[in-house]
Amino acid sequence: MKSETVVAALAALAQVTRLALYRLLVQRGPEGLAASDIAAKLKVPVSTLSFHLKELAHAGLIVARQDGRFIYYSANFMAMNALVGYLTENCCDGESCERGLLQVQPVKRKSR
Repeated sequence: MKSETVVAALAALAQVTRLALYRLLVQRGPEGLAASDIAAKLKVPVSTLSFHLKELAHAGLIVARQDGRFIYYSANFMAMNALVGYLTENCCDGESCERGLLQVQPVKRKSR
């Protein structure tokens, strides 16, 4: 995956509504959701939603398919997996990540 593609995907997700939209589509699976259903679930106007859908589609994170009068949007799982793969490539310098996870201690907050 090219760095430019990764940056575009991360930039598209770096907005509250788009991140919620993407997570909703990931949860929904390959069948996706119609735009009107997405707008209702996220409580955003359809006009605003279309802007966010365009941004995610431009970044390659979602795909659209027409079914009759409706357009259904779903997460592009191949792109998502490629992004995660890019971010975790060469993780822990080839060592098992479990060892590092066991060493991480939760941060204790001071009471006020």
